[in-house]
Amino acid sequence: MTQLQFNLMPDRRAFTVTELTAKIRDLFARNLTDIWVTGEISNCHEAQSGQIYCTLKDERAQVRCVCFKNQLRTMKFRPEDGLHVTVRGSISVYESRGEYQIYVEHIEPVGLGALQLAFEQLKKRLEAEGLFAADRKKPLPLLPSRIGLITSPTGAAVRDVVRILRRRFRNVHLTVYPVRVQGDGASTEIVRALQFFNRRQMVDVLILARGGGSLEDLWAFNEEEVARAIFASQIPVISGIGHETDFTIADFVADVRASTPSAAAELVVQTRREFDKHIAGLRETLASLVRYRLIELSRRVHELSGRRGFRRPLDLLRQQRQRADELTSRLTHGLRANLQQSRKRFTTAHLRIVSFDFRMKIAALRLRLEKRSAELTARAERLLRAKRERLDRLRLQLEERSPLRALERGYAIATDAAGHLLRDTTQVALGDTVNIQLHRGKLLTEVKDKEG
Repeated sequence: MTQLQFNLMPDRRAFTVTELTAKIRDLFARNLTDIWVTGEISNCHEAQSGQIYCTLKDERAQVRCVCFKNQLRTMKFRPEDGLHVTVRGSISVYESRGEYQIYVEHIEPVGLGALQLAFEQLKKRLEAEGLFAADRKKPLPLLPSRIGLITSPTGAAVRDVVRILRRRFRNVHLTVYPVRVQGDGASTEIVRALQFFNRRQMVDVLILARGGGSLEDLWAFNEEEVARAIFASQIPVISGIGHETDFTIADFVADVRASTPSAAAELVVQTRREFDKHIAGLRETLASLVRYRLIELSRRVHELSGRRGFRRPLDLLRQQRQRADELTSRLTHGLRANLQQSRKRFTTAHLRIVSFDFRMKIAALRLRLEKRSAELTARAERLLRAKRERLDRLRLQLEERSPLRALERGYAIATDAAGHLLRDTTQVALGDTVNIQLHRGKLLTEVKDKEG
């Protein structure tokens, strides 16, 4: 009986924990390799290796997730607690703890787009670091003489800025640094342009400009490296990106935000007429304040003069004189302080105008002078060549008409002792010396006989 029961018992196959875990892992690998799971992120933290570990949960269950560093590079936003997302990946078993988890390959936010979420995350983080603080923004120069423009050389923004600067302030020096304003590598070129101008210190203010577009088109200006380059710039930066309703991270970090590239050009340049108008307005305001103060004091004096207290006119007069002296002193100090401040501002503006850099104009004039000098040299050489050719023609004509040509044909020229040309026998007498010029050499002869 005992032997029979022993034979009927089934054989048992006991797995080790490692073998069981491996079988479960193989089961997941065959059936759950590319799945989509929706849930809320919690317990999100980043390891020193750069990998992110989190938990994806809903109302009833949760599952662990791992996002490796190479997958994070392709994501526009960072996973964080509280985000409702949809992840794509494969399920496997972490054998050391016997836990199954999702190896995340892609994450999409539910409801809000990835770019918009990345924008909000970066904006929140940079604002917490103080990159948007108003007290850290640099003031714009009053009358800049050198302006740097960072934009695409083929876009409408560069044409608008150049047109406005020519119309408002023709003698301003504009330096354009061409960059791509969208697509891969655009943010790197923008950062390189900002670093170039700060390294050279060749302009007074920078304009970062681009025309309108979608959030994806403007994304180069939402990159963190661009925001930090603007914040690190020692030169004031004006952002004129997109249309009036478009906002980028660069707009929040820049020292001044303009609604459009044209508005940025209007902001950066103030005409001399407007500056003079501003000074005149300050002077008129100061004069109005002084007149108002005098009227108030005069009215006060009239009010006091009608009171019953003037039955003691001497005491009241002394008090009012002392009061008037105090007010006069305060008014004098106030006027002197206002005048000193106005004079200081006027002097500063005047020095900026006087110290305007004419080096570029001198270089242009020097270039024109060199060009005119080269043209004059070429013209002189052409004129000299023409004169030389004419001289050669005249020399040939003179040689052809020269009496010396007749000597080559056997003729001779006779002259008396004084060198006068002999044409008649009556010009000499018997015994006179006669010089005969031949083609080659001369003969000195004596007249022996004459024939009429």
